[in-house]
Amino acid sequence: MNHRIPKRCPVTYASPHGELWQWSAVDLAAAVRAREVSAVEVVASCLGRIEEVNPEANALVEVRGEEALAAAKAADTAVAAGEELGPLHGVPVSIKVNTEQRGYATTNGIAALAGNVAEEDAACVGALRGAGAIPLGRSNVPAFSLRWFSGNALHGRTLNPWDHGRTPGGSSGGAASGIAAGCTPLAQGNDIGGSIRFPAACCGVVGVRPTVGLVSDWAPPAYAETPDGPVPLDFPPTVHQCAVQGPLGRTVADARLALHAMSTPDLRSPYGVPALPGAGGPVRRVTVVRGIEGVTNHPAVDAAVGVAAARLADAGYEVDEVDEVDEADGTEGAPLLAEAARLWLLLITEDTRGLLRVVEQIGDDAIRTALGRHFEAAARVWGERPDLETYINGWGRRATLVTRLQELLGADRLLLTPVCAEPPFEQDADLAGRDRALELFPAMWPMQAVPILGFPAVSVPVALHDGVPLGVQLIGGRFTEDRLLDAAQAVEDRSPALRVWAR
Repeated sequence: MNHRIPKRCPVTYASPHGELWQWSAVDLAAAVRAREVSAVEVVASCLGRIEEVNPEANALVEVRGEEALAAAKAADTAVAAGEELGPLHGVPVSIKVNTEQRGYATTNGIAALAGNVAEEDAACVGALRGAGAIPLGRSNVPAFSLRWFSGNALHGRTLNPWDHGRTPGGSSGGAASGIAAGCTPLAQGNDIGGSIRFPAACCGVVGVRPTVGLVSDWAPPAYAETPDGPVPLDFPPTVHQCAVQGPLGRTVADARLALHAMSTPDLRSPYGVPALPGAGGPVRRVTVVRGIEGVTNHPAVDAAVGVAAARLADAGYEVDEVDEVDEADGTEGAPLLAEAARLWLLLITEDTRGLLRVVEQIGDDAIRTALGRHFEAAARVWGERPDLETYINGWGRRATLVTRLQELLGADRLLLTPVCAEPPFEQDADLAGRDRALELFPAMWPMQAVPILGFPAVSVPVALHDGVPLGVQLIGGRFTEDRLLDAAQAVEDRSPALRVWAR
């Protein structure tokens, strides 16, 4: 950890709602705008909380307190001058260490990238700054952001604030852990196979995976220093088709506010959309999908999905349930979500082969072991080395499944599924015995079915099981984020607030 927290922060503000670090982003932004509290007080309160809990949680691996306080002072000056304020003015946010932030190393949890200091912000970071947010720390990831756990040889291991023996999730585990522990109310994350949604579920916060293109994916060029010299970190097709930037928040309203702030038009992004699309009409139908072919849910996960379904019904949604989602045209074939998850495994695995040389050169032991088991899990489904025809046909089949799911969802339906078929795993379960490690892969299929199709999804907490949070996933059609968040809000409104400090 690299913390530069001033020895004497300004006195923090307390109210009947608790210390400022406990407040929601929505309430903080409103209070700063109304001059009820200052941005300096907000940042100081969060810095105090970081000093208290982060040495153990290790959610944030670099914090420059003086820099954040200087930004807060500038924010207060803008308020006093009557300047136009962004929706997140004065609100602290963490930035993931795999995302470019001006003046900070984009390490991605890799020691060889410790000197890879960004000269400019990634577009999503720039959008957060433009909305008035104050970056407060860099959140931890696994090496290469390729595990469901957030530890690496460079920055150490991040803990789940609810249970240190359970994963905080990955790869945005530091982001989710930091929100749950009270370090920041908001966090930036990214998601290619569940990296926002799984940590959110593990830590009891809200995570939004937007539609591909809604939040700009532009970032400055990156290179890795290897024994063979600099290697450009170019990304394979699945990254561009599946990976998104998105927010994590303490509440649904916080996540919505951050998503709108991040969704700014950016002509530098080849997949970007020119403006945030309108929400369209209300969605009042929810189809519950508990089971996915080849996956057995833990009883607590089944129960959590049932509870969420009941809460949506109580909110007035028309709820039905199916065992599996078949192709919308009624033809025989593999269940859509299960097939999509298997396609994700095929395409991401084959594209990841191009990273193997770099992983061997600059990765840590954990990522080498975990990646080897990833390839073994893929081989169980697709064989040791799928041929080019299988790979190309996989991309073709993907296009068909995108159409099928959009037809099934139509204009007025959402899906409710588990985030993961198990409660949060034990720490480093993917490095434990081979059999246990290989059990994890199908458990993640409910999440992995979504990215390969490019659809949006939200993870929202429902309850605790054995002292750790359980979340559920809502999936919608392209650019239905606001309607997804409406449904997530209905679940949240009828669920107990999960706060580590309230235990």
